[in-house]
Amino acid sequence: MGLFKKIIKSRSKQDEIFFGEIQKIIGFRPSKLRNYKKAFTHSSIKKTTSTGKPLNYERLEYLGDAILSAVIAYYLFKKIPLGTEGYLTQMRSKIVSREHLNEIGRDLDLIRFVISNVPEQNFGDNIHGNIFEALVGAVFLDKGYRYCERFIYRVVIEPYVDIERLEGKITSYKSLLIEWCQKQKKKIKYDVYEDTGNDSLKHFSVKLYIDEVVISKGRATSKKKAEEIASKRSYYKLQDKISM
Repeated sequence: MGLFKKIIKSRSKQDEIFFGEIQKIIGFRPSKLRNYKKAFTHSSIKKTTSTGKPLNYERLEYLGDAILSAVIAYYLFKKIPLGTEGYLTQMRSKIVSREHLNEIGRDLDLIRFVISNVPEQNFGDNIHGNIFEALVGAVFLDKGYRYCERFIYRVVIEPYVDIERLEGKITSYKSLLIEWCQKQKKKIKYDVYEDTGNDSLKHFSVKLYIDEVVISKGRATSKKKAEEIASKRSYYKLQDKISM
């Protein structure tokens, strides 16, 4: 007990506040605060360990991604006993999609903990999902699989996973559109070009052609995102035909 009090006293006031906030999010007392601090350290800080290894959330993000995928896979395996491999894989992809993880990261307001040399307004949307995965990795390193599984059930599965709703959710409008064009023997083309204009961040624009006709356009900070925006707009224009 005396040692525990000594550890508590050795923490700074800032660490005490961080400890309390993390405890609220994960649902139990964190043991190794350094793991959680690392989960919110951006690579732009260029922080390193005493041996010169990078000290940021990227490796934790990789670990969290793997643990999250395993927990969700096991949950679906038990929840849907008649689900085929393809169906279960598709459902898992929807739950751990970048869009879904970004939503969870935003809802938990994890961005407030990030230490970075990059202004917050310059972060892409994926920062929210990335740091959520890093947090999952930190929980795993700190407490092990059982605690991490409990955390994922509490913040992902219970509030967000509705099997019926997810069945109808489209995770990639581009994939859906390409598949439809292939079935209909139509030619689809994405014409992507840099379109930064007066923006401080690099932007890309895309024109989506179907049978040489421009159906929609999209613009975003990455080629992939611009293509997805254009695909989504095309989908809604052609929805009646696609759903036939």
